[in-house]
Amino acid sequence: MEAKISYLQMIQAVIERMARNSFSLKEWTVLLISALIALDMAKTEWRLVYIAYFPGLSFWILDGYYLWQERLYRKLYDTARVLDEKEIDFGLGTSQFIATTPTWFATIFSKTLLVFYLSAMIVITIAIFALN
Repeated sequence: MEAKISYLQMIQAVIERMARNSFSLKEWTVLLISALIALDMAKTEWRLVYIAYFPGLSFWILDGYYLWQERLYRKLYDTARVLDEKEIDFGLGTSQFIATTPTWFATIFSKTLLVFYLSAMIVITIAIFALN
């Protein structure tokens, strides 16, 4: 039973790391977009607010990847927790769950990511019109 508990803890650690990465991306998104808007407000020659779309969209896609991976590992965890210790292979591969998990692309447009990143894109668009 100890081996199964250690295995489940290892999977949980991977899930927690994915969640921390996702949170970090959201922090960086807010920081970079705010900084680019603030710099653009200084009325420099460069229109830096347009560049804010790039980190916003890039982090949105990367955050979708982390959420997708987190979902795959949650399925691995759910599968391992109900198996007997003798049936567990103790691997961390998640390829067997890809067919039953929404795709990376679908995950990018999940409610949790869509609300945050679409709001960020709207803020950038409003800033573009307000600063022109």
